[in-house]
Amino acid sequence: MSTKLDRIATKARSERKLRFTSLGHLLTPEFLKETWKQMNRKAASGVDGETAKEFEKELDKRVEDLCAKVREGQYVAPPVRRVYIPKPGKTELRPLGIPTTEDRLLQRAVARILDAVFEADFLECSYGYRRGLGPHKALQALRSAVVTKKVNYVYEADIRGYFNHINHNWLRQMVAHRIADPVILRLIGKWLNAGVMENGVVVQTEEGSPQGGPISPILANVYLHYVLDVWFEWQVKKQFQGEANLIRFVDDFVVCFQNKEDAEYFHRELGMRLKKFNLELAPEKTRILQFGRFAESKTKYGERPETFTFLGFKHVCGRGRKGEFALVRIPSVKSCRKFLGQTHAWLKGHMHWQRRAQQKQLEIRLQGFYRYFALHHCKRKLSWVRKEVQMQWIRTLRQQSQRHRLYWSYLNSRTWFELPYAETLYPAV
Repeated sequence: MSTKLDRIATKARSERKLRFTSLGHLLTPEFLKETWKQMNRKAASGVDGETAKEFEKELDKRVEDLCAKVREGQYVAPPVRRVYIPKPGKTELRPLGIPTTEDRLLQRAVARILDAVFEADFLECSYGYRRGLGPHKALQALRSAVVTKKVNYVYEADIRGYFNHINHNWLRQMVAHRIADPVILRLIGKWLNAGVMENGVVVQTEEGSPQGGPISPILANVYLHYVLDVWFEWQVKKQFQGEANLIRFVDDFVVCFQNKEDAEYFHRELGMRLKKFNLELAPEKTRILQFGRFAESKTKYGERPETFTFLGFKHVCGRGRKGEFALVRIPSVKSCRKFLGQTHAWLKGHMHWQRRAQQKQLEIRLQGFYRYFALHHCKRKLSWVRKEVQMQWIRTLRQQSQRHRLYWSYLNSRTWFELPYAETLYPAV
């Protein structure tokens, strides 16, 4: 079945104006079972309470019934279960929509088909949820632009509540640019209009794509592909006097400019562009700042160039060993607080575990943090995070034993207290 997707991807690349009229036939029991193997089986259950383990017991029968309902147009998309998760460093909560296991499987299958079609259209400036790409590729592209190109200014922007304000009508039109299959279009329409269940009450949604469903990332990418990427590369970029480079990871993006006038012009035009598609910028998180190889010469004496945050990293204008310009990236305060807060909550909930079991879990958590943030220049910050985790663990151990005789001199001599140090995994990113 993957071969069929490859053929579709090849055809999409060779015929850029082709609209695919026959894609629904790919939704076979074999394709769904193949998709099932790629899914996270530990995901939370939806409104029906069915777990992945329960669904898998009758997998063959369930996928056959599901395909029959889709083929006959009788599939009804259930509402997603609304849950809230805290935003790092904020009191407000981020809403998530949890689909049912069956719905999640079908969404994932359709997402694979959409990905095969639209991957040919996505531009080089887009890095989110794409095969072979990711946040480190986006960071590498940003570093390359800042270090090697004529960058004097960086435009940092934030789209307010992006996933919650995607316009359904515009999104359907954008998907229809490449897909004319009524089965696929009908399924997407059902998911957009399924609504959300909160406290046992179903609320219909007229806009937005709930975060949490497998179909949401690809739809979000398609929306900003037309709203931002195509518009920037093919229209507004022609109006600039100097160089400009866009780097986007889903709804998180920065633009590097040579001239301040171009950045200001882009800011004015972007506001009007987003308004047309039911989106708006967050003024408090949107700004133009001096940044790059020549930023220091343009700042006042004794001042340092401004910094900005992108994909969890604080970007700073620095110097290399030989005095040359260097882009310094370190984990942002927000990222560190989020990780340490999650670690503290875990320790609080598992304070009665055996010490070696705690150590194993803390090691797994730290290694996960290192895998993302272990860039060049980050080692000192990561060492600080490791020490903070150790201090949190000490406080938990003291509460557990109700004694305060667990000091560094004692703990450092115990093998069960050892936690891993970070190594630089991505020196060239």
